[in-house]
Amino acid sequence: MQHRYSKYLNSLVLVIDILLLNVSFSLAYYFTFGTYEGLTIHPYSQILFFTNASWVILTLLGKPHEISRISNLSQIFRKIVRFIIVQLFAISAVLVLINQLDYSREQLIATYLVFPVLILIWRTIFIYSIRIYRKFGYNYRNVIIVGHGEIAEELKKFFRLHPEFGFRFLGFFDDQKEEFDQLIAGRISEIEDYSSTNRVDEIYCCLPYVRYSKIQKLINFGEKNFIKVKLIADFRGFQNKGLEIESYDSIPVLNVTSFPLDVRKNRFVKRAFDIFFSLIVILGIFSWLFPLVALLIKLDSRGPVFFKQKRTGKSNNNFWCWKFRTMEVNSKADSVQACPGDERITRLGSILRKTSIDELPQFFNVLLGNMSVVGPRPHMLSHTKEYSKKIERFMARHFVKPGITGLAQAKGYRGETRNVIFMKNRVKFDRFYIENWSIYLDIKIILLTILSLVKGDENAY
Repeated sequence: MQHRYSKYLNSLVLVIDILLLNVSFSLAYYFTFGTYEGLTIHPYSQILFFTNASWVILTLLGKPHEISRISNLSQIFRKIVRFIIVQLFAISAVLVLINQLDYSREQLIATYLVFPVLILIWRTIFIYSIRIYRKFGYNYRNVIIVGHGEIAEELKKFFRLHPEFGFRFLGFFDDQKEEFDQLIAGRISEIEDYSSTNRVDEIYCCLPYVRYSKIQKLINFGEKNFIKVKLIADFRGFQNKGLEIESYDSIPVLNVTSFPLDVRKNRFVKRAFDIFFSLIVILGIFSWLFPLVALLIKLDSRGPVFFKQKRTGKSNNNFWCWKFRTMEVNSKADSVQACPGDERITRLGSILRKTSIDELPQFFNVLLGNMSVVGPRPHMLSHTKEYSKKIERFMARHFVKPGITGLAQAKGYRGETRNVIFMKNRVKFDRFYIENWSIYLDIKIILLTILSLVKGDENAY
């Protein structure tokens, strides 16, 4: 068997997903009531029907059951969890709309505690089973590569090193073939005859090495013979992961500076989280801590309670960043960073800086929209000017809002920038954060920051 049953795999996944959803609903009913009696009568029969119908609708819209040969397990899990959360909200909304007070909330919660566990276990078993099956030479796809060069060799290497994905490489086709060249299976003009006798399933065209007119001819050939034609462009020199194809009428344009937070829904999620988290901190901590800290600052040294400074924000726009004042009023505050044993730091200021309490006013910056809870730390204007000349792609960190804490700070790169190497490492973490943002990463960074505060950070001074 090669891959004639592949078309049934997605249907199998969908059927078992629905089966597990019903099993979860039934088990949750039993956990809640100690019996299965009443499961098939109102209101549980109606809710069970809506649960199944809503999952089928979500599946048709987002296709969480479809699994690519090279799908990443973590990506699959995140997609499934998102769909389960959406379905839970949908069912909760229906219960509110129909004013169904007889329905057990405990049963609903139990269903959505059991279902994610079962479906993730099932998907893990399925994916690893099918990959082991393919590794032994079954359910494979015959592929050829058009155009020979460095990127083509790397693609061939990928096929050979990952048999679990089920690709069988047949050969290269290139018009530069010489009689003694054993690497090339044939010329591009010979592909049609070769495909008919060797059952080629996919054709990979390496754009740097093949003319457009020949690629177009191959695409037409593939459409007529149910062969998938895929285009390979060499973008290995671009470090950004956020490559995105945009359409300008009929012209495809590749955006090489696309990041997760360029997507509107991601920005909405991040902004909603920022507001929610900031309000909790301001109402739960700042409201009672502020009068105490303000009084202590006034008693400890002369000067204002707050310190404000121009910092570099998103898109290189400047904003006023607020902190509790931790230094004696001085003329070097905007040009010289604090360092160990800095005589400008007050006695109280040393405590505030070590505990990061001095940063609390920045949650108002978050509410104002100048900052985010998590993001690259904002620098003094003088530092932005200095390091933008010394570090390549330094300004890329300003594609997003600066944060009260960030991945670099959670990894220990906080406080004084002692040298260029230290700043380069900080920028490296900042760029990784921008290119890989997720709400889960934000939460992880917040937890790491809290853990760092509890343990104490030698760079906090």
